[in-house]
Amino acid sequence: MFGRLTEDALPLYSEIAMAGAAVTVGGGLFVLAVVLWTSSLLYLWRNWLTSVDHKRIGIMYVVVALVMLLRGFVDALMMRAQQAMAMNSGGYLPPEHFDQIFSSHGTIMILFMAMPFLTGLINFVMPLQIGARDVAFPRLNLISLYLTAAGAGLVLISLVIGKFSTAGWTGYPPFSETEFSPGVGVDYWIWALIVSGVGTTLTGINFITTIVKRRAPGMTWMRLPLFAWTALCASILIVFAFPALTVAGAMLALDRSAGFHFFTNDGGGNAMHFANVLWMWGHPEVYILILPAFGVFSEIVATFSSKRLFAYNSLVFATVVIALLAFTTWLHHFFTMGAGASVNTAFGITTMIIAVPTGVKVFDWLMTMYRGRIRYQTPMLWTVAFLVTFTIGGMSGVLLAVPAVDYTLHNTTFLVAHFHNMVIPGALFGFFAGYVY
Repeated sequence: MFGRLTEDALPLYSEIAMAGAAVTVGGGLFVLAVVLWTSSLLYLWRNWLTSVDHKRIGIMYVVVALVMLLRGFVDALMMRAQQAMAMNSGGYLPPEHFDQIFSSHGTIMILFMAMPFLTGLINFVMPLQIGARDVAFPRLNLISLYLTAAGAGLVLISLVIGKFSTAGWTGYPPFSETEFSPGVGVDYWIWALIVSGVGTTLTGINFITTIVKRRAPGMTWMRLPLFAWTALCASILIVFAFPALTVAGAMLALDRSAGFHFFTNDGGGNAMHFANVLWMWGHPEVYILILPAFGVFSEIVATFSSKRLFAYNSLVFATVVIALLAFTTWLHHFFTMGAGASVNTAFGITTMIIAVPTGVKVFDWLMTMYRGRIRYQTPMLWTVAFLVTFTIGGMSGVLLAVPAVDYTLHNTTFLVAHFHNMVIPGALFGFFAGYVY
């Protein structure tokens, strides 16, 4: 049954696709039925869905993130099952369906799980930490939530109606152009990115304004909690990085629907431009995800070690330096695309340098724990797991910063392992720790 995909295996594939659609649609209908059965619709509308309270909006962001985490985790299980069953055979998924799952997994986990999770935590905690009654623009905060939820909804709908993009979560041309992806899958992907990206950009503006203008009297910059500092730096990165994602998506949409040739080499464009613009967002995005988690870990280490945070000033300066250097490393994502030895060397050096302030943070956390009365409760267990796993991922990243090594390891499972050892402990563990903290 799990041999090469033949006509005999097509019914199995159809059953799997129908089962996935049934779970997505059935889950939504079940939630709606429960709401109607308990007569909670009016309560939800008045007290949650139209609320501008930053705490409730934060909770709704986290709910969206947890739903999308479940969906992205199912994608991961399906990909792993396919890889396990495809040894010397074709597995149980046809290539096109596997490509859809691969594309949706990356898109969901980065944009519709990790981003809403960190936004929800910042929404809930940051105004309380700085003594603000709410964020600077409460209604804009709610609009941003619905833009993010709309993007997530587009992804879920496109996995049921028609098909999702098969161009990977980065959507590199020329495969994402109409010649190779004539269906609507890439269009769904583009609109999900643009809609959610606009909402995230507005959120970044909102958070920056709140921290700069709404701090309580006496809350000077060097008295800010570390989580507020990391939220501020992540928000600055959002404001400067996410427009690049929006522009990349809009240009690709014009290529596909209006006959433009931004990224078609034979039409006067250059596919390399897409990689440049995408990773101008993509690498700062890594630090957008990780910096708020660093703030969570800073608060947790001090609390559960029963000590003041070691070298608070160095942690603040390290956070700011990481934010500044985040925009100087994007080209290491395409060392193999022929930018030249000098350019590769420059970006390899900046990639190594950004590891220094990250290492400073790790040593500060370890020194905070040193001789402390450590209580290994759930948030602290997440933090210890992060320190071990993230350090492994970080060292593999420094190795990949060497262009000659990257030429060998690019697009291998080593790169996949590096990325997951950075983002899962560096972001997801931090969000879980903050959620239970």
